[in-house]
Amino acid sequence: MSIVSSLAIILYFGTGFLLLRQLFKHPDKPCAAKQWLLPGLIAVILHGWILYHSIFHNPAGLDLGFFTIFSLVGWLVALLLLTTSFRQPIECLGILVLPFTALALFLGQISDQHHYLPPNLDIGLKFHITISILAYSLLSIAMVQALLLYVQDAHLHNKRPGGFIRSLPPLQTMETLLFRMIGLGFMVLSISLVSGMLFVENLFAQHLVHKTILSILAWLIFAILLGGRWRFGWRGRIAVRWAMTAFVVLMLAYFGSKFVIELILQY
Repeated sequence: MSIVSSLAIILYFGTGFLLLRQLFKHPDKPCAAKQWLLPGLIAVILHGWILYHSIFHNPAGLDLGFFTIFSLVGWLVALLLLTTSFRQPIECLGILVLPFTALALFLGQISDQHHYLPPNLDIGLKFHITISILAYSLLSIAMVQALLLYVQDAHLHNKRPGGFIRSLPPLQTMETLLFRMIGLGFMVLSISLVSGMLFVENLFAQHLVHKTILSILAWLIFAILLGGRWRFGWRGRIAVRWAMTAFVVLMLAYFGSKFVIELILQY
C-alpha cells in the first residue's frame, strides 16, 4: 500500500474522529464546525488521484474489479457528503461515512482481484458505467440519511433524544433532505437504466439478468416511494422502510451480483 493511500486513510479516520469528538464535546450544538471537514476534503483529493491512476490510467484497461468499484463508490459518497455539508447541515453523516470510505480504500489497495475492460471501450458503455456508479453513490448517502432519520424518529417518539440525536437537524429538515437525495438519485438511476437499454448489447444475458431485474425492481420501489410522498404525504417510518428496501435491492443488484460473478464464480 502506497504512502498516498495510507495518508488518505489516516485523514478519513481523523476527520471522522474530529466529528465524533465535536459531538461529545458539544452535544447540543451542530455536529461540527465546517473547518473539521478540511482533512476529509484532502483525503478525498488523494483518494481521487489514486482511483484515477488505478482505474482510468491503467495500461491493462478499465479496472472494474469488485474492490476497486467498492473503493470508487466510497469515494463518491464521501465527495458528495463533504461538498454538500457546506450547504446543508449533514456533517454528522461523516461519522459513519468517512470510516467506511477509509475501509473501502484499504480493501481496494490490498486486493489483487481485478476485472479489466478493453481500453477502447465504446463511449456509450463508459457513460452507462459511470452514471450507474453515480446513481448508486447518491442513493447510498440517502440510505445513511434514512437510517439516521429512523433512529431520530424512534428516539423522539420514546422521548429519549441522546446527544447524537440532539445534534441532528430537525426531523422535518432531515426528511426534506432525504427526499431530495432520493429524488436526485432516482433521476440518475433512471438515466442509468435507459443508457443500459441503449448501449448494452443484451441486458438479459446470463451474467447480467439478475443485475438488470433487481435494478428495475429497485427503480420501481423508489418510484412508489416518491409517488406515495407526492400523493399521500408519506413520511417518517413508512418512508424510511420503503427507502431501505429499495436500497437493499439496488445493493444486491450491483454488489451482490458482482460479488457472486467475480469472487465466487470467478467469471
